[in-house]
Amino acid sequence: MDKGNKGWWEFPRWSDVYEQGTDEYIEKAFATRSQGNQISCPCCTCHHRYWYGRNDVRDHIICNGFVPRNDESFLLGRISPEREVEDLQHGEPSNMNDGIQELLHDALREGPNEEAKKFFNQIEEGQQELYSGCKKMSRLAFTIRLYIYKCDHKLPDVAIAGLIEFFKEVLPDDATLPTSMHEAKKVLKLLGLDYKKIDACPNDCMLYWAEHANATRCHVCGTSRWKSKESDQNDNSNEKSHRIPSKILRYFPIKKRLQRLYMCAETASYMTWHKYGRENDGLLRHPADGQSWINFDRMYPRFSNEPRNVRLALATDGFNSFHTMSIVHSTWPVILVNYNLPPWLATKSEFLMLSLLIPGPLSPGNSIDVYLQPLMKDLDDLWEFGLETYDASTNTRFDMHVALLSTISDFLGYAMLSGWSTKGKFACPCCHYEVDSVYLKYSHKFCYMSHRKWLDSDHPWRYNKRSFNGHIETRNEPVRLTGGEIEQLLHDFPNEFGKAQPKMRQDANDPNPWRKFSIFFKLPYWKHCDLRHSLDAMHIEKNMFDNVIGTLLAIPGKTKDNVAARRDLKNLREEKDLRWVPELEGKELEDGSEEFPTSMFWMNDDESKCFAKP
Repeated sequence: MDKGNKGWWEFPRWSDVYEQGTDEYIEKAFATRSQGNQISCPCCTCHHRYWYGRNDVRDHIICNGFVPRNDESFLLGRISPEREVEDLQHGEPSNMNDGIQELLHDALREGPNEEAKKFFNQIEEGQQELYSGCKKMSRLAFTIRLYIYKCDHKLPDVAIAGLIEFFKEVLPDDATLPTSMHEAKKVLKLLGLDYKKIDACPNDCMLYWAEHANATRCHVCGTSRWKSKESDQNDNSNEKSHRIPSKILRYFPIKKRLQRLYMCAETASYMTWHKYGRENDGLLRHPADGQSWINFDRMYPRFSNEPRNVRLALATDGFNSFHTMSIVHSTWPVILVNYNLPPWLATKSEFLMLSLLIPGPLSPGNSIDVYLQPLMKDLDDLWEFGLETYDASTNTRFDMHVALLSTISDFLGYAMLSGWSTKGKFACPCCHYEVDSVYLKYSHKFCYMSHRKWLDSDHPWRYNKRSFNGHIETRNEPVRLTGGEIEQLLHDFPNEFGKAQPKMRQDANDPNPWRKFSIFFKLPYWKHCDLRHSLDAMHIEKNMFDNVIGTLLAIPGKTKDNVAARRDLKNLREEKDLRWVPELEGKELEDGSEEFPTSMFWMNDDESKCFAKP
């Protein structure tokens, strides 16, 4: 195969280039390394684990795709890694763009590292039979299921210990059960399934973490760390066994879990899908197709040159953990979404990584930055220093770096994460200081107009006076604030977290939409991310549907066509001189009540039933 087609496996599988590359690869492979007229199949399903004949291998590559390995450089039309090292040592040129030190370093890092060896040894030991002849469950599977049972039913360690003793009496004598719950937790910790408990101030002021790990009182509000009534008397005591923390943050470390993604050959192959498995046809199917991803690659080429580097998004929202609406409680999980994976896997529950569990009972609000500190510390380390990781699909080690590209939340969560208030006069983060808002004194809220400036300059709606505000719209769309502009604007912003801090009140003459300088700007690359915050489409669709249907069907408490809205319409006509507003104000009756005319979208009972009919 000529050098122009060295990347034939990156072409669509139905293309002539892919089929030609497959045939040439098979010819070279069977000529150089066949054993008994068979070779290890390099398709995305087999991963060189199974041996087949010529026709079966060709069918697998055509149907399932191709996964190249480092030791196949010759078969793919490239010189071998050993030859490249020799050329570099003798001062000869190489086809690779990496430096000499990096190439030699990578060439010597084949096979699992120490962390991977521990993991594989634990997996291998855990695969032994639970007892002689047991085919249903291994020792490791039993340990994991036992721990899940403990968590689901909220059982203490003492109850699990008693359950293990009962199993020992029932099962054969050679059963390899964990001796205690402590041993089971050690196994789970080695697998990366553990979490850390970090005490927090009940007013969300600080974490008892890092330099404040041994503090007994909040350095902001002075609240005690403990729930115990005797905490004031025993603050200086070293005995903490009887104390109960007032609030606990649960942090699930991400470093080992990210490494685990590459220790399974099948999963590791999907981690480079955004580079080798995606179709570059100009359609937006994955974040990698977006302009933000492309601009980030241009800004950080060293990061993008390694397709195994991980790109993440952070999603969060509050939920009631008690499954009842009668109790007001808000717990906030923080979940990481893996953007390396294809779309059909990225949102699967097994690939969503729970990183933080922020306790209630109230939403953390702007103080969510306090709880994000451990996660930001790990993300900063993973970006700057990386983490040596074993890639099972290629049997090599590499330094994995990680970048957080965006956040995903509803509009209220947008304010918590970004620091821009999504309420009041400047509620729109995209229009920022150029928002056109009008306060409705009867509905007691702002409404936002002049959306025509986002249209094309020649759009006919820009010149439609009657249907809008009576004026021609000649303004251009607002220019969004860049990350660098925000960092320069807020670098001296006095962040004050905690419920004990006085709330910032807006001045009617000079309102300040910023509430904090977001902790995400501590990541050195965050200001260069074009799409720093994204809105959850589910919340937008639900809210739009509820408002439209509630108004059309005049559902009490849900409709937007109410008394206050009709009075605001009248006020807009009179005070703002908006003659385009329909005359729908009410008329006072003899008994003192008001009667309002029906709107153009009003439906009678028969029309409502017809509308609601499936």
